[in-house]
Amino acid sequence: MNGYERRKQKKIDQIYNVSLQLFSKYGYQKVSINEIAQMANVSPATIYNYFGTKEQLYADMLMNWMDKQLQQYENIVASGRSFPEKMKNIMLIEAKNLKIISDVFTQAASSEWSGLAQLMKDYVEEKVEPFFMKFVALGKQEGYIHRDLTEELTMMYFTMFKNEMGRYWEAGSEELMHRHADQFMELFFYGLCGQPREQK
Repeated sequence: MNGYERRKQKKIDQIYNVSLQLFSKYGYQKVSINEIAQMANVSPATIYNYFGTKEQLYADMLMNWMDKQLQQYENIVASGRSFPEKMKNIMLIEAKNLKIISDVFTQAASSEWSGLAQLMKDYVEEKVEPFFMKFVALGKQEGYIHRDLTEELTMMYFTMFKNEMGRYWEAGSEELMHRHADQFMELFFYGLCGQPREQK
């Protein structure tokens, strides 16, 4: 990127960061472009030039945030950690993100912009599911996930654990969640009997 592109990207990142903060705290309807511009140290005209509408800013901000989370997961998978450690790290981030998604997504003005749910659905299908399938394949290859389990069933199992961990997080029990993360992972991989299933 040249100097102009770097400055533009810096402004866009500032706008995304401020938007996420304000939208998650006050809700979509109560936040104005002027408030975002003032806090991001840019003019309202700059935001309209980059995004066109408040709805588009909201959508772009959400996609940008999700891209960053997915990149975090990709970096974890590419690291030299063991598969259980990778799973634990991703689950803890996912549990934390559930609250953010709930705060931001559920407060969107769906009556004003009905396309948000479809946008999220498309994102999951195009980016999240392929990542998860690749991650499951790695777990099967390394012998941590039973080879006979379908991706759909594995994803459902993962979602159950993630949602319960997210409930702890939302209740303000982050410290407890971190303290018991290893035990959650024991349950995740081996169930209540405490023994891994023999691979076929």
